[in-house]
Amino acid sequence: MTTDVTVRPPVRERGATTIADRVVAKISAQAAREALGRVPKGGHPPHASVVVHRDVARISVSLELDYPTDVGRRCGAVRGRVRGRVEELVGMEVHEVAVHVERLHSPRTTPPARKGRLA
Repeated sequence: MTTDVTVRPPVRERGATTIADRVVAKISAQAAREALGRVPKGGHPPHASVVVHRDVARISVSLELDYPTDVGRRCGAVRGRVRGRVEELVGMEVHEVAVHVERLHSPRTTPPARKGRLA
């Protein structure tokens, strides 16, 4: 009597995990918010787009900042936070984090928020 024993490959070789680009983009946008600390008054929260190829991410983050501010330092903090969080949470290599400042918000040029109803 012969026994047909099938040897299964190790767990790490049996399947794959795929993480959608939109998930990496959401993690990136959240990491940018964390790095900034807050959204400027009258501004929009950061948003991100991602291209993933063979477990390597290229990330583009768009954001708004208060003015005056050290733009270079703030963008550097965003790049570092986004890269770190994506590598930590997703396990992907991040080859590029491009930060685009869409708007600077100055207390002098930002219109005051309207109160009450409009007639």
